[in-house]
Amino acid sequence: MDTQSKDIVANVADAGNFGTLYNALKASDLLNTYKGAGPFTLFAPTDAAFAKLPKGRLEALLKDKAELASVINLHMMKGSLHAKDIKARDSKSVQGATLTFAANDDGFTVNGAKVSKQEIEASNGVIHGIDTVMSLKH
Repeated sequence: MDTQSKDIVANVADAGNFGTLYNALKASDLLNTYKGAGPFTLFAPTDAAFAKLPKGRLEALLKDKAELASVINLHMMKGSLHAKDIKARDSKSVQGATLTFAANDDGFTVNGAKVSKQEIEASNGVIHGIDTVMSLKH
């Protein structure tokens, strides 16, 4: 599948395991932002990651556009960070929170969420699947 000619939003919609994230992008009015020039790096919670949220949390987020946008922006950083370039360090999310990258035997985590070794290159950045929805309280 040619992912490099499509933006981050189109790739999230097409990937098959980010449906909840795509709906959250729509509900937060961030679709146009992340269709923009970028480049961006998205640490994209999978549908399974959203399923791990406490009962009612996702529904509450979807009703609170401002908090939802903050949570999504926590998962996004400026610039393209490819898997080969990830190293243990701190960086800033678009939301302004610290993203802490740590190495372990399985690869890398960001704020405790496991980063998939498979990345999706997009026309305006790169997407890394993660197994947990990161919290603003990190």
